[in-house]
Amino acid sequence: MPESRRSHLIAVFAMAAIAAIWGGGFPATKYCLQAGLSVGALLTLRFAVGTLGLGLMMLLLRVPIRRQEALDGLWLGLVLAALFWLQTDGLRFTTTSKSGFITGLYVIFTPLVALLAGDRLRPSHGLAALVALAGLALLVREPGAAWGGWNRGDSETLLASALCGVQIVMTAHFSRRSSGWVLAFMQVAVTGALSLIITLALPAPHGFQGAGAALSRGGTWVSLGFMGLLATTLAFYVQSTMQARLGATESAILFSTEPVWTAAIAISGVVPGVLEHLGPAQLAGGLLILAATFVAELGPRLLKRLQRPEAEEAIG
Repeated sequence: MPESRRSHLIAVFAMAAIAAIWGGGFPATKYCLQAGLSVGALLTLRFAVGTLGLGLMMLLLRVPIRRQEALDGLWLGLVLAALFWLQTDGLRFTTTSKSGFITGLYVIFTPLVALLAGDRLRPSHGLAALVALAGLALLVREPGAAWGGWNRGDSETLLASALCGVQIVMTAHFSRRSSGWVLAFMQVAVTGALSLIITLALPAPHGFQGAGAALSRGGTWVSLGFMGLLATTLAFYVQSTMQARLGATESAILFSTEPVWTAAIAISGVVPGVLEHLGPAQLAGGLLILAATFVAELGPRLLKRLQRPEAEEAIG
């Protein structure tokens, strides 16, 4: 297998694994919110753990921080902070599964942002995005509910999804010129610092007032550890490093499996207090999202195989 092909496959599997980890972040976040942590306290603690983890790794590996890399990470951090505040606050008003599904709409926003940034869009990726959109439509819709079940939390999550598209495209561009370690550390540190400043300025109960009681529960620490070390430290390093080997749209298609993992965890009830139900239409939507991933990854290769016999016949 050629080295470039092997490198691409490693990136694909790594990004798919990160999507599964991020899928578990939604139930973990919901648990912490239900335990009594405010949005600001939760984000401050999560990104403090993530910053500490990345910082220690950078010290051990003696990774230098250059000015351009720090600036790239700063811009990513500003986008990431807005994204997570919208997404986390939205979870107070909507279900875990629905939040994951709406967030998955970045599979549509990402190619649009990429086109504005001057990137080329592969036909297979465009088709996969449309298939994923159809799946997400089935997953989100609640028949018989007012406005299809749409609420404030859904609107906040939709805005977060658009910012996800921006963050993915920015990461795709910055990761080609900046260290993945520095990009991950800077954006996580900026998000944590901004969350701390904002939370300290908020009145009760939106600040740190209920944090003591929430942190007395063991499940809160488990959830924070999962979000801080796996969904933040590991995930953002892998994204910042591996996305240089993939296009922005291809990365978004791989990440679109995230709501499927979220739904699977939510309906399994493995997270205490987070148990949800999905109907046949929503399950069909999840299968469509998985189909979109295969279209994005296998589509170009299948097309080449179909075209190869035609080319050989033309030569013969």
